[in-house]
Amino acid sequence: MRFCRIVAAGVLLRGFFGMVKTVLIDAHGDADVLRVVDRPVGDPGAGEVRIAHRACGLNYIDVYQRSGLYPMTLPHALGMEAAGVIEAVGPGVTHLRVGDRAAYAASPPGAYCEARVMSAAQVCPLPDDITFEQGAAMMLKGMTVVYLFHRTTPLQRGDTVLFHAAAGGVGLIACQWARSEGIRLIGTAGSDAKCQLALEHGADHCINYRDEDFVARVRDLTGGKGVDVVMDSVGADTFEGSLDCLRPLGMMITFGNASGPVPPFNLGVLAQKGSLKITRPTLFAHIADHDTCQEMAAQLFAKVRNGDVAIRIDQRFALDRVADAHRALEARQTTGSTILEL
Repeated sequence: MRFCRIVAAGVLLRGFFGMVKTVLIDAHGDADVLRVVDRPVGDPGAGEVRIAHRACGLNYIDVYQRSGLYPMTLPHALGMEAAGVIEAVGPGVTHLRVGDRAAYAASPPGAYCEARVMSAAQVCPLPDDITFEQGAAMMLKGMTVVYLFHRTTPLQRGDTVLFHAAAGGVGLIACQWARSEGIRLIGTAGSDAKCQLALEHGADHCINYRDEDFVARVRDLTGGKGVDVVMDSVGADTFEGSLDCLRPLGMMITFGNASGPVPPFNLGVLAQKGSLKITRPTLFAHIADHDTCQEMAAQLFAKVRNGDVAIRIDQRFALDRVADAHRALEARQTTGSTILEL
């Protein structure tokens, strides 16, 4: 770390004049627009904390924000999840204290940094038996799985789910989650090696979409009935096929755009294909309420602590190599979770 901490009167004071490394963009574009700068970090106000990061998570939403698919007012910092130690606590914060280990997924972006001041509402105490790296790698991805399986549509033991990108950071957590809940998960991935990884983490079947028609295979695996729910973060490339994989009255959950946004379509198609349902949720709507966020984090921590879910970190990049991390993610060269090390 480039900064020091001095304990004085129970408050951690930051050295080096409060300057910390932070990743910013001044324009939307490819990974070359990412730059690492020194920025001041101040003291928390009411309802805020200052957290010194030990690791930061990488997610596809970071790419959407960088590229301009999700436009932001510029210049802006990037990053939506991290883990570290609470350095200072503002008035009105009661669930965190100086020195606490903590982790979060939260908006607005700004997690790609050594330390930041932020709202405390979505910052969660991190259990001692979960590492900082695990915390940084799982908060956004893991709480996404929580809302997919427990807060979007009723799912019960024996139901069948089609999950695209099953070998990614969200996907590997979802495979394990489904197994622990008695839900049959059919995954898709872009190589035999990625399919094998999904199977090892609990998928019942995994389809290499480069070699096989996933719609035909899903129909075969379900005896022609289709799946109860599709969970799709890929977007444009898989949308129409995903609808064709659903049983009548099935639910389509589209929660990402890795291949690009889904183009406008005729809602009447849903009637023609069996009175299908569709939703486009976001994690940040689910965790906007402090108590709900803390409950969802506790549910995730419990799954990790009891061994139902292991957080797999397959890529590590120094903060200075954040552009390389983005390029690897966009090229679909990653599996599991990716973190930025500090």
